[in-house]
Amino acid sequence: MKIAFIGLGNMGAPMARNLLKAGHYLHLYDLDRDAVAELAALGGQASDSPAHAAQGSELVITMLPAAAHVRSVFLDTNGVLAGIAAGTPALDCSTIDPQSIRDIAACAAAQGVVVGDAPVSGGTAGASAGTLTFMVGGSAAHFQQVRPVLAQMGRNIVHCGEVGTGQVAKLCNNLLLAISMIGVSEAMALGNALGIDTQVLAGVINSSTGCCWSSQSYNPWPGIVETAPAARGYTGGFAADLMLKDLGLATEAARQAHQPVILGALAQQLFQAMSQRGEGKRDFSAIVESYLSKS
Repeated sequence: MKIAFIGLGNMGAPMARNLLKAGHYLHLYDLDRDAVAELAALGGQASDSPAHAAQGSELVITMLPAAAHVRSVFLDTNGVLAGIAAGTPALDCSTIDPQSIRDIAACAAAQGVVVGDAPVSGGTAGASAGTLTFMVGGSAAHFQQVRPVLAQMGRNIVHCGEVGTGQVAKLCNNLLLAISMIGVSEAMALGNALGIDTQVLAGVINSSTGCCWSSQSYNPWPGIVETAPAARGYTGGFAADLMLKDLGLATEAARQAHQPVILGALAQQLFQAMSQRGEGKRDFSAIVESYLSKS
């Protein structure tokens, strides 16, 4: 299949690489020409613009940093909608607010193009391994059309509902993830201060009602999970600034829906403080250090 892949950053590049390995022919575009050249050397074709990438493609996939970039890539003069043929499906895998993708989908529909959303979970490791979870928003027909391609980049492909609901699922999941990571950090720090061996405490939590992904697979306390960022100085993983971005999207969506997110707002403040301390590039589980004495 001829696929336009736009956005070759930390997530997009390994996703595109997996599609090339699966035998697809990719039209590639990114502002980083080195990223394009690296994938073009594996069999893709460099494009001059999103419109150029979309021309002749049978599917368009975008993976971009923020809503402003997605709007620009789709709607600008040299954007996707200037090059895509009517009837060609498109899918945005970025994490943005639900209303932005709905607005873009409405513009696309006016020229016979169906745009859906499919934000991901699994991080850069999942992108490289092809084990991502895709949360897909769009019609049932659109979902069935794009599912085989998504299955070559991910393990769990979930149809969440109409366009925008993929973003809703992603924001709700990451809101809970931020809250649970703070909760585990608080509990581990308290246990340490009160004198319990943190390995023992983690074992109790993970075999009791406090067990969650943040405690079991990604524990923020060093020495608990060998594969967690806490074991390597909180490098790699999911940057705190990206978590802060997602919390901002979630709290803004909640404001528009007049829905309180009390713990979510508090989590946003804690990650904002972490970012302001210059720690935004560290893994978000480094939030645990907010609970440790600096003396």
